[in-house]
Amino acid sequence: MPVSRRIKEVQEASRSINRFHSQYGKRRSDPAICDFTFGNPHELPLAGLVSALRSHAVPDNESWFAYKTSEIEPQRFLAEHVGRELGLSFEPTDFALTPGAFAAISLVFHLILDPGDEAIFCEPAWPCYEPMLLAANAVPRKVPLVVPTFELDFAAIDAAIGPRTRLLIVNTPHNPTGRIYTGDVLKELSNLLERASRRIGHRIYLLSDEPYRRLRFDARKFDSPAAFYPRTFIAYSYGKVLLSPGQRLGYMAISPLMPREDRRAIQEAIIPAQMSIGWCFPNAVMQYAIPDLETLSIDQGALAHRRDRLVPALRQAGYDPLMPEGTFYLWCKWPEGDPDRHWNALADRNVFVIPGAMMNAPGYFRISLTASDEMVERALPLFMEARRGT
Repeated sequence: MPVSRRIKEVQEASRSINRFHSQYGKRRSDPAICDFTFGNPHELPLAGLVSALRSHAVPDNESWFAYKTSEIEPQRFLAEHVGRELGLSFEPTDFALTPGAFAAISLVFHLILDPGDEAIFCEPAWPCYEPMLLAANAVPRKVPLVVPTFELDFAAIDAAIGPRTRLLIVNTPHNPTGRIYTGDVLKELSNLLERASRRIGHRIYLLSDEPYRRLRFDARKFDSPAAFYPRTFIAYSYGKVLLSPGQRLGYMAISPLMPREDRRAIQEAIIPAQMSIGWCFPNAVMQYAIPDLETLSIDQGALAHRRDRLVPALRQAGYDPLMPEGTFYLWCKWPEGDPDRHWNALADRNVFVIPGAMMNAPGYFRISLTASDEMVERALPLFMEARRGT
């Protein structure tokens, strides 16, 4: 067998993703479809993004495109600006610049997980946690969120913590449900992890996956777990707020509340870890552009408008959407019956959504609000028509 056992496990864990791609992939460029699948742009990029990339692609010196790790100027910028945003006193060396949140998450896995260590995450979840953990020789432990509110289930998390638990992953605002976990919830979670760490005899780390933290509806407040639990890492991506997932830029940050000795040990290990997992640094132009990109955002009013158009129409058609607090997704419950049949009824009418089976929640589906207004209007009667036809 030419493929490693580890990657065979990754293939198996990715089966639902691959199955979906086989159904949707051939038609994703078809202008006839209403594409509510991934958080991809369906309109031209932000003008500010384009001008920033153009500007910083012009070299100032002979080393402009030389090898880059994390450049000190963007690190300093992030320490100041993210520190102000989250109310935390970061140092520049708390930031490791990465090509998107994928790489930031992978960096955390490789920094702190030994083979056989366990990492807990809550479902429904972004479908790449499990294959990425398997690729890092770690053991995924999945616990359910509380249905139908999709709050964290503290009892289930506590029950899942055992002698090999090393990491808990929390995603807020949450993909796919759009939930934002409040400061009170995060404080209770911090207390739970402190108690559990004492119980098992070693520290549990927390990964706060927060690439949607600037995409919030109705002026909702955001609290980072890094402000409550000292042994927290942050994973962030600019691809969401800029709606430019193909221009890979993000970072991993260490909570400045982490004990000094642990923090220094991790800071010293970051560059060797990034080198060893495939030169895991963003390209030069993306790093230079960070000060220009930091204040840009897609039109959040347009996202709210699409949400407010879709939610009542879906309810009237017999679906059950959860009103999102953040992200750019709607998490919807299928009507009674076979979810595959419902999904196919929509696909037969050129409406494509993400099936909840990709996130181990087959009774649900996800809609991306990054679809264009024209797609939304075209799809509204089709949701009703598909419901009547099943």
